[in-house]
Amino acid sequence: MIYKIVHRSTYKYRSRVSVGNHVACLKPRTLPPHQLIRNELHIHPAPATRTERIDYFGNCLCFFTVQEPHKELVVEARSEVVIAQDAAPWPQHVPSWEEVAGSLPEDRSAEGLDAYQFAFESPRIRMRPEFAAYARQSFTPERPLTEGLLDLTARIHKDFRFNSKATNVRTPAEEVFKKRHGVCQDFAHVQIACLRSLNLAARYVSGYLRTYQAPGKPRLIGADASHAWVSAYCPGWGWLNVDPTNNVVPSDGHVTLAWGRDYGDVSPLHGLVLGGEAHTLQVAVDMEPIGQ
Repeated sequence: MIYKIVHRSTYKYRSRVSVGNHVACLKPRTLPPHQLIRNELHIHPAPATRTERIDYFGNCLCFFTVQEPHKELVVEARSEVVIAQDAAPWPQHVPSWEEVAGSLPEDRSAEGLDAYQFAFESPRIRMRPEFAAYARQSFTPERPLTEGLLDLTARIHKDFRFNSKATNVRTPAEEVFKKRHGVCQDFAHVQIACLRSLNLAARYVSGYLRTYQAPGKPRLIGADASHAWVSAYCPGWGWLNVDPTNNVVPSDGHVTLAWGRDYGDVSPLHGLVLGGEAHTLQVAVDMEPIGQ
């Protein structure tokens, strides 16, 4: 499947911005399930300087500076991605979650060391007893990691209600857990907090969810916006993706943009401006299938 993705962010400022320094994380990754064909980043006003680099997690970042006075900034990323329609099989025979949690500190392989860094707290995700207690309802003694992971995903989907007005990008996972309302970013943070509270490695994945509505099926939550889900590490199998917002295993309808410890590592667009006072932000995302 070939997808055309347009991600447009529009900042409108109350007063003029004299200079703005920004970082964009808007280039989809190339992974075994999908390949990036094309990516263009259009910025208005045109930046005076613009550079790209790969960050610590392997995500592509674009740094740009706008020196022309402006009251509106428009950043539009246009991408084309090919995704294999044959999803990788979900593991059937894996260790218990206790074995996985206990093996991480001793695993000195490159893959194991990379995974272990995602077993700790991060700026937006803290380990808490309440997260561990909630997770243990799914991760019962000696249960295979994959069974516990799928069960936890289903429970978060059932217990939490999608409400775009209940939270913002700074809402702590503890507050989301208490109120049981939020958006995909919040549900991913809660699930990661639960997994890390059991000493399991989990990372935050940002990306896109197809807007195409299959006949006879409900439209998935998160369409027409950037999306977020979770990857959990399983020795021998690597990273296993789950989407707690929709209770699905991501396949050919999810495109990975970036990953990190939490949302703060993969924010699509952030920066510092001189001037501007208050601002509003409008984000529109369209992910359209254009061919096989």
